[in-house]
Amino acid sequence: MGLPWLTWAALCCAAWLPAAQAKTVRGGFSSAAAGAGQAAAQFQFHGDCALLYVRINNVATAVGKEAKLHLFQAQEWLKLQESHQDYSCKERLSKAQLIMHLNSTEQNLTVSQIPYPDTWYVFYVDKFTCAVNYEDSESEEVQFEMVLLNPDAEGNPLDHFSAGESGLHEFFFLLVLAYFVAACIYAQTLWQTIKKAGPMHTVLKVLSTVLLLQAASAFANYLHFSSYSKNGVGAPFMGSLAELCDIISQVQMLYLLLSLCMGWTIGRMKKSQSKPLQWDSTPTSTAIAIAVVVAQGILLIWEQFEDTNHHSYHSHQSLAGGLLIGLRICLALSLGCGLYQIIRIERSTLKREFYITFTKGCLLWFLCHPSLVSISLMLRDYQREKVITVGVILCQLFSMVLLYRLFVSHSLYWEVSSLSSVTLPLTVASGHKSRHHF
Repeated sequence: MGLPWLTWAALCCAAWLPAAQAKTVRGGFSSAAAGAGQAAAQFQFHGDCALLYVRINNVATAVGKEAKLHLFQAQEWLKLQESHQDYSCKERLSKAQLIMHLNSTEQNLTVSQIPYPDTWYVFYVDKFTCAVNYEDSESEEVQFEMVLLNPDAEGNPLDHFSAGESGLHEFFFLLVLAYFVAACIYAQTLWQTIKKAGPMHTVLKVLSTVLLLQAASAFANYLHFSSYSKNGVGAPFMGSLAELCDIISQVQMLYLLLSLCMGWTIGRMKKSQSKPLQWDSTPTSTAIAIAVVVAQGILLIWEQFEDTNHHSYHSHQSLAGGLLIGLRICLALSLGCGLYQIIRIERSTLKREFYITFTKGCLLWFLCHPSLVSISLMLRDYQREKVITVGVILCQLFSMVLLYRLFVSHSLYWEVSSLSSVTLPLTVASGHKSRHHF
């Protein structure tokens, strides 16, 4: 059930996962690359004391090129791009809200009087930017270091986090602390339950693997944000590791829920109306399961390459993100309809309770991300990442808690499975030929 081959494939992709965009930017400004302004950075400023700090290594080159940085608010820049007026290159650049002339080694530019947090674009411009047919490939680049800062709690411009990322560092700290406390309380009991190899042995192992991956992702994100808060760059490897752990956990959980819902975890037997979860495994159903799991894995990795400004949880504005939303909604509808048919014909109150709780866990896992993305569309840009990240993590954690309680509840699971008969799903072999198992 663990899909080890897909796990190894995901591990092979770890080195290629893009790191999140740093807010301490280093590099070189090139006249050849600045056709209508070279995009240098984007940042969500807030407050009255936000700061743009720039250090130039070769000032003489910058002065000779008349180098400047033009800052546009995102909404104003989009209006210019969508405007029907035929602005020239210089007219378009002249509408920048702020301009910094790069004529000294170190310079500061205060971004103040911002009514609400907003995204700003930073463009490099020099005297060759709007020139026609400029092809001086040997021109020296302007080497720079750029630091974008927001005011901290005391109003000093020392915070590397943009408005859309503020608070995530503290959230991941509390999440890691909650995982640690829960592990201290429940880890030993859960380990003893798994060692007993009872009827819920395999499902608990997979659930525990998913939970460990989610905890590892949270811890890696916390380490990344801790480093990021000090230097504005963070630990790119830890950020990529967090995304990788999340991808593997999503794939594992999808395979588990599909297996439980469609009966691929049990041996072949005649379908029984009294045990509706025990559906036959067929080559077609197995092929569908593998195809869905592989499709989600590919889309999750694809999304990491298309959207590099987020950590694990994305606003789904890319093609891969849209396809992921569609896949999750389709899975929720198909599994929900199947489980609804089971609940509708079930007369046992205890069994109905079991199926209803299981359905809630499935639907919460699949629908939380699409629902939160839809809700985030009504919010401002700087609120979206935080709402999606915090909401998805908490919803999926609650979904796993529901499933844990469902399958650790020994009496409830056995009652639904006809008092631990030899034909119940998720049983483990005990030497009897008639007992079905994974």
